[in-house]
Amino acid sequence: MTDSAPDFTWLPDLALRTAGGAVVWANDDSFAEKENLIKPGPAKYQPATFGHRGQIYDGWETRRRREPGFDEAIVRLGAPGVIRGVVIDTAWFKGNFPPEASLDALEVEGYPTAEELVAEAGWESTVDRAKVYGDSRNPFEVTSERRWTHVRLRIYPDGGVARLRVHGEGRPDRRFLRSGLVDLAALENGGLVLDCSNRFYSSPQNLIFPGLAKVMGDGWETARRRDDANDWVHIRLAGPGRVRLVEVDTSYFIDNSPAAASLKGLDPQGEWVELLPRTNLLPDTRHRFLINTEATVSEARLDIYPDGGLARLRMFGDLL
Repeated sequence: MTDSAPDFTWLPDLALRTAGGAVVWANDDSFAEKENLIKPGPAKYQPATFGHRGQIYDGWETRRRREPGFDEAIVRLGAPGVIRGVVIDTAWFKGNFPPEASLDALEVEGYPTAEELVAEAGWESTVDRAKVYGDSRNPFEVTSERRWTHVRLRIYPDGGVARLRVHGEGRPDRRFLRSGLVDLAALENGGLVLDCSNRFYSSPQNLIFPGLAKVMGDGWETARRRDDANDWVHIRLAGPGRVRLVEVDTSYFIDNSPAAASLKGLDPQGEWVELLPRTNLLPDTRHRFLINTEATVSEARLDIYPDGGLARLRMFGDLL
């Protein structure tokens, strides 16, 4: 383990509950609920807080195993895609963490039941059984280029894991993107934030997560600028397309929303085309703008002036 996080943690967490992920099954969660594995934010801990299951842990904890074997949990990814790395976080589990863990992945169509997933024979290893440290973020890179819809975490022989982070790139079923206007920037449709000027308070990947933000922390917020420049974010779209409608959402950003924003798209010739000129924004508002251009674009750059926070960016259009 190293103190510095590997590069893959820049990518969105495909399993996160706020991205639509769900823990669909675990063989045991006697001490702490399996659903905690994919909660947003770091695990919390308060000593000497006991419930009917014992000390309360913000994670998944199984019973003390008295026979050979392992414990396991299955997670449906909120955004199916390519996995670049996982973090098995054992925060606060010190005398009760699993000494080893592994992660398998599966691609399956439709909506299989938990029982069908348990019986499925097509699981493939993405992280082989490896040593895990207690009260630590244990990162593991994944090299497969395959698309996955589910992951299976196994711990040996038992114990507690606070969070499971599955970082990667969304890769949707393209059949569902041909039925009309789609959000070309959305994570679940294959969008990805490639870079940004600043992510001091929160990740710009939040901009393309599904659903509405519920709090300020669900969006992207930069530090306060002390120069004459402005902040920006660069997004790879689901594919080449024509943008028809843009939504710039400043919900929950009241005294720290940008004063204005502009949007450009990258055309097939490598030129940046103006989609939305610099436009004033209001705090705590979902702004919607019709886009009048026939340009085909595959990437986008959103500039905010001078700094601040946004909840979501939506770019609805025709995928070509």
